[in-house]
Amino acid sequence: METKEILSRVDHTLLQPTATWEEIRQLCDDGVKYGCASVCIPPSYVRQAAEYLEGKLKVCTVIGFPNGYSTTASKVFETENAIRNGALEIDMVVNLGWVKDQRWDDLLQEMKEIKEACQGHILKVIVETCLLTQEEKVKLCQLVSLSGADYIKTSTGFSTGGATREDVALLRSHVSPRVKVKAAGGISTLEDAEAMIALGANRLGTSRIVKLVKEQEG
Repeated sequence: METKEILSRVDHTLLQPTATWEEIRQLCDDGVKYGCASVCIPPSYVRQAAEYLEGKLKVCTVIGFPNGYSTTASKVFETENAIRNGALEIDMVVNLGWVKDQRWDDLLQEMKEIKEACQGHILKVIVETCLLTQEEKVKLCQLVSLSGADYIKTSTGFSTGGATREDVALLRSHVSPRVKVKAAGGISTLEDAEAMIALGANRLGTSRIVKLVKEQEG
């Protein structure tokens, strides 16, 4: 697979709590230069980045991040605020306590409310696969498929593990054909990226792929 094709699937990501505007601005510049799908940045930088980019690249942000246990009302407000500020894609973390309690109706209702708050824009649901059993992963695939969300996403990148090839394949095989898969966390080489895409990942959440390409250009 050509590097350009891999880059076109990358959500070029910077979500560290210490991220500065200068770093976000550089992320935006690189995202445009290398033809990425979006930049994924903290909510507090969305308006500034959207104004800076002037439509050259999509801005993605995170909701209920990284732990997912905000109330649904808080997540809905965060989403509406992000969309008003110029976000075109939303990556939301599920309530993992509700998963462990098997509160499936509450989880589905939350996904539906946040999808509505996206006002037609893309919603990706982060399920944090490293903390789930196989049965929980399959159940969340079913819920995401029913919710109207556009993607299921493996990981925040801030927990005990990131995307694995096995989880990407599992998610792809259990979500509906309409739902896409985003692999995130720990994708550190072009070989990793290509393998994830081959297994069914439509997007890659990573900070490293663009850096690798820049180093190769060196």
